[in-house]
Amino acid sequence: MKPSNIGGQAVMEGIMMRHKDKYSIAVRRPDKEIEVKVEDYKCIFGNAKIWRKPIIRGMVSFIDSLVTGTKCLMYSAEIAGDEEDEEEAKKNANLSPEELEAKKKKEDKAFKALLYVTVAVSIVISIAAFMLLPYALASLCRRVGASEVIVTIVEAFVKLGLFMGYMILISRMKDIQRTFMYHGAEHKCINCVENGKPLTVENVLESSRFHRRCGTSFLFLVMLVSIFLHFIFVLAPSYWLRLFGRLLMVPVVSGISFEIIQWAGRTDSKFALMMSKPGMAMQKFTTKEPTADMAEVAIKAVEAVFDWRAYLKTEFDLDIPYENEKTVSETAESGNMEENTGKVPETGDVQ
Repeated sequence: MKPSNIGGQAVMEGIMMRHKDKYSIAVRRPDKEIEVKVEDYKCIFGNAKIWRKPIIRGMVSFIDSLVTGTKCLMYSAEIAGDEEDEEEAKKNANLSPEELEAKKKKEDKAFKALLYVTVAVSIVISIAAFMLLPYALASLCRRVGASEVIVTIVEAFVKLGLFMGYMILISRMKDIQRTFMYHGAEHKCINCVENGKPLTVENVLESSRFHRRCGTSFLFLVMLVSIFLHFIFVLAPSYWLRLFGRLLMVPVVSGISFEIIQWAGRTDSKFALMMSKPGMAMQKFTTKEPTADMAEVAIKAVEAVFDWRAYLKTEFDLDIPYENEKTVSETAESGNMEENTGKVPETGDVQ
């Protein structure tokens, strides 16, 4: 398998894909048409070299992924949810261009505030539920005379139990299952290209829905890495020092996990394949087999930011003719494929 350096995520009735300094969001509208939006990628932390250093880049990518992923979800929900309300359309029709511009700026400001609040709350809840709560529950073992080593071992089982229970629970929710089908379509699209096949609906549906660089695998790695690193605090003298030590280790844990999953995605060694198996097994809960129309949305998202024909020519020496004798970039410039607006942050290579 040849890494393509393209990654993405499922959104409401669609898919986001990122490659280099661009990312796209393709969403199936209520009228069954596919709306594709392309934006520039710009890291929220800036372009300083320090953010690209090993370990640090994993922390940056984690926050970046949450911010952009949440923004894409909110955008897709707006597009897939419903069409413009009639009363809202009438109100807008009565506004002057200046008033419409002022209203748009106000809505954008409120949207950005809601975005960052949502991300902050998500981080707090995730850390509390999967990093601090397991240790607090495991600490109850001290009442029966358990040592700190035993408490840390129990914490590991509690943490994995909570994580797997959460995955199983959300995988059974009907509203989430369609998103997981789009998640499967995203993986299939990337696997199709990286295995040297032309990007068609048929080839996408035949490809695997499991991928080593998946966000599910990343989260599972975070669990495993945190379990090993938390043994560092066995000798810490107080409960509160051990608890807050775990909190301070969260960025380090995410950074190390990022490096591992990136390495696993670049190599086909037996050790990498073995390391990837637990995370890929978890993808059975977070990916489902997509339909043909979902695969079509995934293809649109890929083609908006990635020239897969040029990739197949370079990596596999396959010469696939362009449709209508146009390249992806030419189609984008003509405005037939995408709308290019603004500059916002995006996820890294973890899918």
